[in-house]
Amino acid sequence: MTHTISVSGSTLTKHYTSWSRNEPDREWAALTLLSEAVPDLVPHPLSRTSAPSLTMTTIPGHPLATPLISTQITALGDALETLWSIPPDSLQQIDLAALVDRTRTGLIALQDGEGVIARAASAWLDNEPPDLTAVADPVVAHGDPNLTNYLWDGTRIRTVDFEDAGLGDRTVELANLVEHLSGREIDWTPLVGRFSVDPPRFQAARCLWAGFWLTLIGPGGPSAHRNPPGTAEAQAERVLRLVAG
Repeated sequence: MTHTISVSGSTLTKHYTSWSRNEPDREWAALTLLSEAVPDLVPHPLSRTSAPSLTMTTIPGHPLATPLISTQITALGDALETLWSIPPDSLQQIDLAALVDRTRTGLIALQDGEGVIARAASAWLDNEPPDLTAVADPVVAHGDPNLTNYLWDGTRIRTVDFEDAGLGDRTVELANLVEHLSGREIDWTPLVGRFSVDPPRFQAARCLWAGFWLTLIGPGGPSAHRNPPGTAEAQAERVLRLVAG
């Protein structure tokens, strides 16, 4: 957990408890940019302190949860299309090289284990995705596409939690959404079809994110204890399918 939250009336204050990735500055920059360009898509930043904390407006809606209905998938696509239409040049670039290094290091540790998790780690390392660090199609990258960060009001979707935001690549961001553990059971085909992505690059990005998730929820991973038994094995099977193409 990188923060705690307090709500007072129509304002919300996020109190950061850790900020190793420069989270307060990333969130302030992204909310400032987006709230000026599309005022009704994200919270409006109001003030910040050196504590650090960030106060913003609240926005309507309830977090998405599976299963999604078709109108919610369409609304999410609309929100992403709007988000990605805003020039991201003022934002700090997402460090994809660090993500790749972290994933590789975690999988090297897992391949020394047993069973399907070790096989998946070895398969990923033997077929490491090609370099994705060059930004082919720059967009505002949200950075954390957990379904709970998308608020549904019955008609449209708004987006919160921009502490990992920055200048990113659209294909890599789309793959991040598709491979996020919260939406693993969703058929994302209709949403993916809205966006023009290079299929091999999209597949490579999905492999990267799937491997990253395996390092988080696999044995010894920082999120291993948060998921029911069998989650890591199911993720390993997913990695194997993606690596096989």
